Amino acid sequence: MAPIHADQAGMWDFHLNYHEAEQIRAWVAELEQLGLGSIWVGEALFRDPFTLAGILLSATTKLTVATGVTNIWVRDAFATVAAQLTLAEAYPDRFLLGIGVSHRQLVENERGHRYVKPFSAMHDYLDRMDEAWDSYKAKKPDHRPKRVLAALGPRMLELAAERADGAHTYFVPPEHTHLARRVLGPSALLVPEQAVVLDENLGEARRLARTHIRRYLPLQNYTRNLRRLGFSEADFVGDGSDRLVDAIVAHGSVTQIMERIRAHREAGATHVCLHILSPKYQQFPINQWRTLLQSR
Repeated sequence: MAPIHADQAGMWDFHLNYHEAEQIRAWVAELEQLGLGSIWVGEALFRDPFTLAGILLSATTKLTVATGVTNIWVRDAFATVAAQLTLAEAYPDRFLLGIGVSHRQLVENERGHRYVKPFSAMHDYLDRMDEAWDSYKAKKPDHRPKRVLAALGPRMLELAAERADGAHTYFVPPEHTHLARRVLGPSALLVPEQAVVLDENLGEARRLARTHIRRYLPLQNYTRNLRRLGFSEADFVGDGSDRLVDAIVAHGSVTQIMERIRAHREAGATHVCLHILSPKYQQFPINQWRTLLQSR
């Protein structure tokens, strides 16, 4: 069984971290009924992603919950596999593990770990994860659950094709999805995050989009990837050029948002997880999600 469904909308979100668990459960149960197919939760400086995944899984009955992504530097491989297998056994075919190397600033400055040779570190971590499957003594799921890697560049995408079930990409336009599909091959999972502003006022939409863009421009993993796609230093000045903003953040009407999803799908995406930007930073955009899901 595929862990995610191509014809359903996915959600990538951090706003839920600012709300009480009881409220989170009510929102996600409602959105599942409206047709939401998956929820992707990150780590950074927020709730523990596995614990949050458990809350979301317990509040729903069929949607997929995925980590997008957990940080390999902050827990050993056995701990990651143990959490993955615990959730996969409790909620068969509904939990998808996404892991990544994160970014030097977050790993070293915020979490106190050393960020050294990230590609080699990921390769070794996958080796230890495979060993942990055999070492794990608790009740296992019926089959080994899937995993995806956070991958942008060719080497990490190749590793995702060889050692995982696909890739989760972030801060990318459909052009990257096309290139990633060529590296991953035809059958691997490919799930891009797509930032969204539901606002037909171009000026206001770009203003909100830039509050998102500016957080990622200092991170070399993202700007290096964008350079490979043809963006230049001029696109990274200030809070990003209009060209960059429009490429990374889909904005406008629901119809325009659907067009961007279709562009990713035509480029090879298995599933697209939408990251709706909220006008109020900590406020979960429940009304925008209702509008989008009810309009599909």
